[in-house]
Amino acid sequence: MTELSAAHDAAVTDRGRLAGSAYSSDRDLAARQSLYQWQTPRYDLPGIVAEQLRGVNGCVVDVGCGNGKFIQRLRRDRPDLTLLGLDIAPGILAGVHGLVAVADATRLPLATQSADAALALHMLYHVPDIPQAVRELSRVVARDGLVIASTNSDRDKAELDDLWQRAAGDVLGTGRGPARISLSARFSLEKAPAFLGEEFGRVETIELPGTITVGDAEPVVAHMASYQAWADQHDVPFEATIERARTILDEHIARHGAFEIHCRGGILVCRR
Repeated sequence: MTELSAAHDAAVTDRGRLAGSAYSSDRDLAARQSLYQWQTPRYDLPGIVAEQLRGVNGCVVDVGCGNGKFIQRLRRDRPDLTLLGLDIAPGILAGVHGLVAVADATRLPLATQSADAALALHMLYHVPDIPQAVRELSRVVARDGLVIASTNSDRDKAELDDLWQRAAGDVLGTGRGPARISLSARFSLEKAPAFLGEEFGRVETIELPGTITVGDAEPVVAHMASYQAWADQHDVPFEATIERARTILDEHIARHGAFEIHCRGGILVCRR
């Protein structure tokens, strides 16, 4: 592991940073989620998860539930289920209705085989010990239950990576600046099956590619600014780079009418 990757992993998984800054409220997470309203095709991810759970009865635990987006949908569509939301960040749980608790994904406060399904949606890349978290998911789910995980591809939103490097290079006067931090790199759609396959005999990947098209810079700027908790990891003045990116976006949209971002995410449905 290089020094850079070690620093990256430490920043992405640091519990103090996650609970105290990145997810102390749902502001930044909501900014990242909101960008997808401009995506085509438009995927109803909570609906897809609910559909995958159609044969599940009993208890579903959402590990790393964040602002409760999926719990809210399941409560509406599946009132028969017992729902439990767990997260390491007390602040983000404040707005989640129902049964919630602060918990570590590598030491889940649940009895063995006590859940009928578990969700781990866009969160396993934040866990320092991913194999241990997968073992915990396997432990708490019943033998005939399932685990649903989600993440992004290594190639997700490449246009935003390019935009950041262009803006950072302009700020630094270097032509092309350092790369922005990648939250999902440790547990990307390409890497996830190997992690999950250690505990689950069947891992089905459902890819959800799409294109975000915006005619205004603001949703993209808000998405990029939502990485404020990792501003110290970018080796460039964060606010200045965001503002330079806004200018580049404005110029691009004025010239071309829109700015496009290609998304490559997906979910993984795991059974024994």
